[in-house]
Amino acid sequence: MKKLLQFLVESIVTHPEKVSVSEQSQPGLVILTVKADPEDLKLIIGKGGRTIKALRELTRLKAIAAKKRVEIEVQEV
Repeated sequence: MKKLLQFLVESIVTHPEKVSVSEQSQPGLVILTVKADPEDLKLIIGKGGRTIKALRELTRLKAIAAKKRVEIEVQEV
């Protein structure tokens, strides 16, 4: 899930070298934290939160296959 999210976020931002994704695992839950350039946060979140909702949905589908739950948090560098 981490690699998928990293690939998707790097594909949509203008500064892909500043993107990092960290993963914390708990029993049945994976928390992914995306850190990006402050300029790119608006691209990651999108208009009305559409882009982040789509990213959450795609990673959720991958998590269902692994029988886990996933949460995505976005932070600036």
